[in-house]
Amino acid sequence: MIDGRRRGHLRDSDSLPIYPPDFPERASVARRIATVMNRARLPSRMSRGRRVAGPRVLPALARALALFVAAPVLALAFTALGTAEVVGSLQHLVETVLPGYMLTTAALAVVVLLVALSVGIGGAWLVAAYDFPARAALAVAMVMPLAMPAFVMAYAYTDLLDTTGPVQGGLRALTGWRVHEYWFPDVRSTWGAGVFLGLALYPYIYLLARAAFAERPAALDDAARSLGQRPTGLWWRIVLPVARPAIVAGSALVLMETLADFGVVTYFAVDSFTAGIYRTWLALGDRVGAARLALVLLIFVGMLGLLERRQRGRMAFVQRAGRRPERVRLHGSRALLAAVGCSLPAVLGFVLPALLLAWGWLDDGATIDSRLPHWIANTVALSLLGAAAAMTVGLIAAYAMRAAPSRGTRAAVSLALGGYALPGIVLGIGLLQVAGAFDRWLWQPMTGQALLAGSIVALVYAYAVRFFAVAHQGIDAGLLRIAPTMDESARNLGRGPAGVLFEVHWPLLRRTLALTGLLVMIECLKELPATLVLRPFDTDTLAVIAYQFASDERLAQAALPSLMIVLVGVLPVLALGRAAIRE
Repeated sequence: MIDGRRRGHLRDSDSLPIYPPDFPERASVARRIATVMNRARLPSRMSRGRRVAGPRVLPALARALALFVAAPVLALAFTALGTAEVVGSLQHLVETVLPGYMLTTAALAVVVLLVALSVGIGGAWLVAAYDFPARAALAVAMVMPLAMPAFVMAYAYTDLLDTTGPVQGGLRALTGWRVHEYWFPDVRSTWGAGVFLGLALYPYIYLLARAAFAERPAALDDAARSLGQRPTGLWWRIVLPVARPAIVAGSALVLMETLADFGVVTYFAVDSFTAGIYRTWLALGDRVGAARLALVLLIFVGMLGLLERRQRGRMAFVQRAGRRPERVRLHGSRALLAAVGCSLPAVLGFVLPALLLAWGWLDDGATIDSRLPHWIANTVALSLLGAAAAMTVGLIAAYAMRAAPSRGTRAAVSLALGGYALPGIVLGIGLLQVAGAFDRWLWQPMTGQALLAGSIVALVYAYAVRFFAVAHQGIDAGLLRIAPTMDESARNLGRGPAGVLFEVHWPLLRRTLALTGLLVMIECLKELPATLVLRPFDTDTLAVIAYQFASDERLAQAALPSLMIVLVGVLPVLALGRAAIRE
């Protein structure tokens, strides 16, 4: 007969049945299995104290790092709420500019999401589910718009499509029409800004959705077909729910990047939240009013995140290991349509703007500034440091949310995620307040010199704050595809949080971590406002130089650093593309 101690351990294991005592042979086998399981579960080197302490240390570390990342956001909130007449000021904003900012920003976000979702999900499904000519090359090409900053794309297309551009000039030359005698879409509008932002940002959704589509188990499709499910029902009931966490994560990144964009909305005179914050802060000199507008923007982003979590509820989307579905071979007109559908976003989002930049540089005489290698070195070094910092904090926070979730950790991470939705220059000024307080109250009394203010450390800190959401969302989407039972099995075998992470999750997350790290590096390459505010002396990047030339109306000289941003970003983007097609 199995004693009470052994029987209790058998009940804890779902895979070990409990046999009645009148089956002595089976009971003997079960006893031997239970003994082996008990020894594996409670190794002599693992004490109960260590098993309990690990989950407590991890969320504490995650909360501390998340609050450190959220410090500039908290500084802005203190600026917005730390003065008198807060209610009256907010009421004045509601009665004057706030409704217009909200409507314009909402319209812009809808256009961007429509473009990014349609292109990203459609391209990801074509590349993951079908085989057609040039599929591998087009899978890489669809990632290339990540190397093109949205404001650079806006400049290039405006010169091409504006009233004085070659397209409308050629149209007037062919027809004899004058400027006001025909209709032509106005690119300097909300929909124009939305289309260009969507073309620049859709790879966020494409990369994450493509990985989710390709890694889904074939058994799910086979089971659905065996139950009589048609291809349309298979897509809506099986394929799309499995890929939903990745699509939601990519959409959140696209939305926050849209809310924080400044270059496109100001160039196109779109009266969005970001433009209003800049106008209030720089043109009117009202730092408190700008901080209050930024706080409203943060609340808006937080409500969107809460709404998505409530709508998702307790649904779980887990990817289990198994055979992947085979791609369907397309022929004839279907293969041609698939190739054209995958090539158009790459051409419109990367090839054509790059050609326009090269044309502008050659038209200027193709001169090369001797300081160009120094600018490239600064850009690459800062991007690598910023990506390493953001990925480290993002991994710790995402893993703490999985291994030991709590309300405190969730609140701290939510605050840290808000930094991505703030305009870079507003975030930079909030970080200056944090850096000054840190140096004045803590670092200078100990060392006699400043650490953060006016240093590369402050700029790397800004990158970590700005792109923590990119790192966290990508890693969290990868963790959601790992079955929770794998964590439970590893813990039953005596592994603590660190052991589960490095022995179980790390081999499954390596690809996701590489993709997410490259995404963060590319974003650091293109970051302009925070770099402009916080860069040390003689640490100009390509984005800063391009902005300075463009602000001085030297657009021809701005073509070369803009083109260099694209060329420097091509290498990590190519690595992303190769990882995206690797099976």
